[in-house]
Amino acid sequence: MIARIAGAFALLAASLAPLASHAQVSLPAGRPLEAMLKSSLMSFNDANLTGNYEVFHARLAKPFRQKFSPRELRTVFKEFTDKAIDLDIIAAFTPVYDQAPVIDGEGRLSVKGYFATEPSRVHFDMDFVDSEGEWRLLRIHVRVAPAPGLASQ
Repeated sequence: MIARIAGAFALLAASLAPLASHAQVSLPAGRPLEAMLKSSLMSFNDANLTGNYEVFHARLAKPFRQKFSPRELRTVFKEFTDKAIDLDIIAAFTPVYDQAPVIDGEGRLSVKGYFATEPSRVHFDMDFVDSEGEWRLLRIHVRVAPAPGLASQ
């Protein structure tokens, strides 16, 4: 549970070289984008809580899957698993974007922001790419930190 989390936990799962050019893709609308973001984070959360990264791995973009096996993901996210960090509360919150989601010249959809949960906020910085005919997670960086105004309490 987020209330039990002290400090910040940061993890960057993948930093991949530029992708080959993709067909023209459009930015998902508000609700579909939110659903995609939450679905990816909930799959990540389930993997961390169970220690089974098979389903999370299967839902990743092909370049991400090729770079990291489920076993390697378990190692990369060990701190989340060891501390039993549970992000499920985000399902009840609307994401707050630090900047408008954007698709770059290489076809990557970048989404950065947080969920205004308390006493800790869940921050995300994620990239998605059109992989196998749908938006799939290419990069994930998640950290949990005290909400502003609660850090000194």
